[in-house]
Amino acid sequence: MKLYDAPWAPSPRRVRIFLAEKGLEVPCEAIDLRSGEHLGDAYLRINPRGAVPALELDDGEVLCESAAICRYFEALHPAPPLFGTTPLEIGRIESWTRRIEGDGYAAAVYVLRNTVPAFKDRAIPGAGLPAAQIPELAARGTLMWEGFVEALDARLADREWIASDGYSFADITALVTIDFARAAKLTPSAQLTHLRRWHEAASARPSAGA
Repeated sequence: MKLYDAPWAPSPRRVRIFLAEKGLEVPCEAIDLRSGEHLGDAYLRINPRGAVPALELDDGEVLCESAAICRYFEALHPAPPLFGTTPLEIGRIESWTRRIEGDGYAAAVYVLRNTVPAFKDRAIPGAGLPAAQIPELAARGTLMWEGFVEALDARLADREWIASDGYSFADITALVTIDFARAAKLTPSAQLTHLRRWHEAASARPSAGA
């Protein structure tokens, strides 16, 4: 088994935090995104999309997408549970995870990919997909982000963690999203005190440094 990783990319970090919360160690191979290694023939044979992370299993099968990889390890090692245990808890964690991905992470990607010069003509992730930057998408992403952080702050007004009584995959997803958004110069307002308190607590967990 081998996890193809990238130290500063958000999706591989989500897997690393998850594994750290589980107390699991998986052999890793770093893929250098800055040099374009993820778009080279060797890595494209592993993941034709040219994205990280990817988990190569002992039999040669490859799982892609960070959430799918985490689901795989949750099934193998259910304790401590990070996707919930009761039907309601599982539903809440799934609901908030998808909302964080669709409203927050997508907003940061829109802004980053459509403003940063390094993504000129590469506004769509993946291999072989040339695409021009669209300023209007960046503006839309900024609006999405503002709505996202305000909604998350309201959610955290009377609870410690986002989706359940304990730290969950939804919290991991939100932490990675908030931190990743800094690259797009998106940060929550200081007035969002509940979100700030949550972020400090999530960042203080040992797994956050994975």
